[in-house]
Amino acid sequence: MQPLAISHYSIVNSLGAGSQVVLDALRERRSGLTPCDFETVVLDTYIGRVPGLEEARVRPDLGAYDCRNNRLAQIGLALDGFAGAVAAARDRVGAARIGVFMGTSTSGILETELAFRRRDPRTGALPPDYRYRGTHNTGSLAEFVRVYLELTGPAFVVSSACSSTAKVFGSAARMIATGVCDAAVVGGVDTLCLTTLYGFHSLELTSPGPCRPFDVERNGISIGEGAGYALVERIDDRTREGSALLLGIGESADAYHMSTPHPGGLGAKLAMQGALDSAGLAPSDIDYINLHGTATRTNDAAEDLAVRELFGTNTACSSTKGATGHLLGAAGITEAIISILAIEHDLMPGSANTRAVDPELKCRYLLACREAGVRRVLSNSFGFGGSNCSLVLGAASVPSR
Repeated sequence: MQPLAISHYSIVNSLGAGSQVVLDALRERRSGLTPCDFETVVLDTYIGRVPGLEEARVRPDLGAYDCRNNRLAQIGLALDGFAGAVAAARDRVGAARIGVFMGTSTSGILETELAFRRRDPRTGALPPDYRYRGTHNTGSLAEFVRVYLELTGPAFVVSSACSSTAKVFGSAARMIATGVCDAAVVGGVDTLCLTTLYGFHSLELTSPGPCRPFDVERNGISIGEGAGYALVERIDDRTREGSALLLGIGESADAYHMSTPHPGGLGAKLAMQGALDSAGLAPSDIDYINLHGTATRTNDAAEDLAVRELFGTNTACSSTKGATGHLLGAAGITEAIISILAIEHDLMPGSANTRAVDPELKCRYLLACREAGVRRVLSNSFGFGGSNCSLVLGAASVPSR
């Protein structure tokens, strides 16, 4: 593929709001996971919660979209100078030439869960102030972001579970390559709700403590919430040396099982190889891999096998889900931005909460942070049902080895 510039980005999750706060937390190997105290949930698990969302509200003119998911969407748009950067791009190319490609898993389903508590006791009807289109519907996120940023280009939502906000980079690249748009706002949001917390618990996938990716005693995920965005544009004379580039994208669908990956890591390997091929790179060109690394027994084992078969055991890698929790639909954009921070600050993040790496897992897994030159990163996002996506990110004007 033709490389694209990632000219601006923003990020918010349980580690804090803004790229500098998140970077500092990664350097400190600080975790944002805390015992579950969300809503009426009574579960022995940890969550990655963004504080203050209950009190936040969307802009008055966007009241029809008010829900937890869109409140966090708005917070993310206001961070890191992102909305201003999009406004500048809008002035350059026009509002109709910027696409909006968002990802989410459950969107504003919490609003429906809360509405069901207020059903009419006689008829069972939902309350009259309930707004499905502006809240629960997955499309509401793209609509909200599009209106907030005053854009009129193509817009849609990808909902492929945990790979959603990695796949939107592919959507943007294809739309730009075919001339449908000149730039794209990509990213997405997922927020805590009863469905995911009780749903993953019913699958026996949630950990009673903070999740510990690749740990010998790992026992499940910690669900979190977060938002992230990136402005993707064609490379031009405004692209600064050392700034982030989207170099390659690989997607696969192994469809092995609804909630368990192929034990041989088939889908993961196909996605990673596809990303390398798309970027025109060899495995040895990758300096660091941000693993999907959910901290379940099967996911980590399958990913480790796929990484070893493709990269051997020399490429440094880690999962940052011990810091943020598993952000489900927002995981892809969050970990892509963390990968960009790794490139820009020559930082390979250590693994928060992981104490002892499982000796059965043989890839070069980092417990402590490592400061070293990071020029190219592979970021993995693997979704339910084998819907997988890997991204290759790099720095502009990377010298050849």
